[in-house]
Amino acid sequence: MDLHFTDAVATDEERAAVDELLGRPEPRAGHVARSGHAARGRRHMLLPALHALSRRIGWISQGGLNYLCRRLDVPPADAYGVASFYALFSTTPRPAKTLHVCDDVVCGAGAGGRLAAELEQRAGAAGEDVRGEGWTWLRSPCLGLCEHGSAALLTVAGARAGEYPIAPATFSNISEALAGKNPSFARNATFGGEKPRLLRRIGRLDPESLDSYLEAGGFAALRRAFELGPSGVIQAVSDSKLLGRGGAAFPTGRKWEAVAKEPERPHFLVCNADESEPGTFKDRILMEEDPFVIVEAMTIAAFAGGCEHGYVYVRGEYPLAESRLSAAIGQARAKAMLGDDVMGQGLHFDIEVRRGAGAYICGEETALFNSIEGYRGEPRNKPPFPVQRGLFGKPTIVNNVETLVNALDIVLEGAQAFRSFGTPESSGTRLFCVSGDVARPGLYEAEFGITLRRLIESAGGVRGRSVQAVLLGGAAGTFLKPDELDMSLSFEGARAAHATLGSGVVVVFNESADLRKAVLRIAKFFRDESCGQCVPCRVGTVRQEELLHRLAAGGTPSSARDGALGLLGEIGQVMRDASICGLGQTASSAVESALAKFALFDGTARR
Repeated sequence: MDLHFTDAVATDEERAAVDELLGRPEPRAGHVARSGHAARGRRHMLLPALHALSRRIGWISQGGLNYLCRRLDVPPADAYGVASFYALFSTTPRPAKTLHVCDDVVCGAGAGGRLAAELEQRAGAAGEDVRGEGWTWLRSPCLGLCEHGSAALLTVAGARAGEYPIAPATFSNISEALAGKNPSFARNATFGGEKPRLLRRIGRLDPESLDSYLEAGGFAALRRAFELGPSGVIQAVSDSKLLGRGGAAFPTGRKWEAVAKEPERPHFLVCNADESEPGTFKDRILMEEDPFVIVEAMTIAAFAGGCEHGYVYVRGEYPLAESRLSAAIGQARAKAMLGDDVMGQGLHFDIEVRRGAGAYICGEETALFNSIEGYRGEPRNKPPFPVQRGLFGKPTIVNNVETLVNALDIVLEGAQAFRSFGTPESSGTRLFCVSGDVARPGLYEAEFGITLRRLIESAGGVRGRSVQAVLLGGAAGTFLKPDELDMSLSFEGARAAHATLGSGVVVVFNESADLRKAVLRIAKFFRDESCGQCVPCRVGTVRQEELLHRLAAGGTPSSARDGALGLLGEIGQVMRDASICGLGQTASSAVESALAKFALFDGTARR
């Protein structure tokens, strides 16, 4: 793609897709009207407009991109760099129907791996137009449907475009979906624990009805927040010792207070709902089954931090979550619970939903900001930190879904009541995504301090004879051995075990699981998901995977094998020390822990 416009012309459908989003342009001298600064000020509409083109056509053509770039006054090469960054977009012709089949750590180890093999045998290689039938299939990283054991996402382009999750996915129900029948999607059976708090409304209210949420006590926490005032809310959250649930465990109250004190305006609030960590699905369930609680929680955070506008950045593979959140925001706005005068309290705050497009790196907060602003989702150097210069260069609060939802109970019940749950250093409850070889995969809520063994037992225990390993924290987490199952699932317990809770992932592998396959898939995941901005991560993730495949091939002399293992350790250390963001810094964590604890590459070929 050139820096200059080519002769490629958009089709009527492509122009209609863009105009439907941006409004019809006013022609001037035979060209699309541009308004200089005003047009450049709409750069943040680039990602939604790329989605509009992709949904209508199935891919993003040069002509369609030309038209979009003229509308937004964005250089074509710049826009192409954004479009080609995301896995859900294609800049080459693709059929109207595309099936994304998960072959990541959880699905790939079970039915999902068998499904991909069956598709390859019966429909052809991934990426090919299946026998001219107008569809293709692709191997996909985790789709966030891990509790079902096998998952697929069918995207259909055209005037009646849609995205349809299929879980559990089989060749039979995929064929039915491709034929036009409603795809099957088993609703998650949420096993909320003994006394669920964050999950207490799920299954007990209509997620599409504001009235149902109000009847269940909805917006009482926001009313209480207005009584406390911004400083009172911040004090309560600080006293509660609420730590972020996205993996970094940063004190939430400190973040809100820092933004509230910033004199520069406006302030922004971002709800990070791009949970792309393999094995994670907790935020998806909250968004799908209790969307109004996110609207209320965001409004409380905005009130405390003095934020005028909020964004929910939902991962592109969550169509139902996006739909329900958008509907909840619309209903709240219609009842003056969002807008110019929230609940008659003089608060001006509104929310927009922005949809990602398949990039794990956009879970990193500054990469997420770049994505919303219409740039490639690459992390920024810090400092400055988001509380000083975040979204659009303004002070920004950014929290994930689970973190924000905790604010309701803190405001309603007080900090002391919140700290009565959990441990002294890890207050409250935690959502754990339990999947893999357990009897009842699902989302479990438990107090901090529960042991890993007890959590697995609450999920029905191991499916098989025994536990071989547990992956805690996801692909960026740590493998644990059976003799480590009594560790405390708390921040301090994880530190003592040299592990991490991460995003609450717990993947159980029984005695028959192929751990080498799982480790190789994790290495492939990080190689694919590195944004490529910094050399340590861009090169290190590739070399890590290459070395693992060399070891997995077997037949390597012991001296060469020891040298390869030592080199892997050096690569991991360089990535930790020199990568710009957490992706590179944790890309070797699970791999190194597996190599240290299990004899995975002992010189024999892969079984």
